[in-house]
Amino acid sequence: MKKILIVDDSRVSRIMLKKCIGNSDKYEFCEAENGQVGLEKYRDFRPDVVFLDLTMPVMGGREFLKEIKKENVDAKIVVCTADVQRKALDEVFSLGAFTVVKKPPAKGCVLDALSKLDQINK
Repeated sequence: MKKILIVDDSRVSRIMLKKCIGNSDKYEFCEAENGQVGLEKYRDFRPDVVFLDLTMPVMGGREFLKEIKKENVDAKIVVCTADVQRKALDEVFSLGAFTVVKKPPAKGCVLDALSKLDQINK
């Protein structure tokens, strides 16, 4: 069973992502409403992949990404954001994001990201 951590301040966004992923028999989910809580849950839950929003209160996605990569350079982070401008994309990739999914998430894009992660983990 794959462990997925969803870090997003929007409850609706977290629900939408879980619906896109589907098949709860195949996945175990954990959720966090900001990057600070996400760090704590990451350490306890040890997810296979993190879906991460960029804009959140307390600690945003960029700060979360920096901290996680210090602790685990191999952490698999999928950034979910409405900000798909080249500058933002370049920044998150330079911080170590695996890929980016545009908000609102489309099921095909989310499943494609998971499939690409499966390919590199084989």
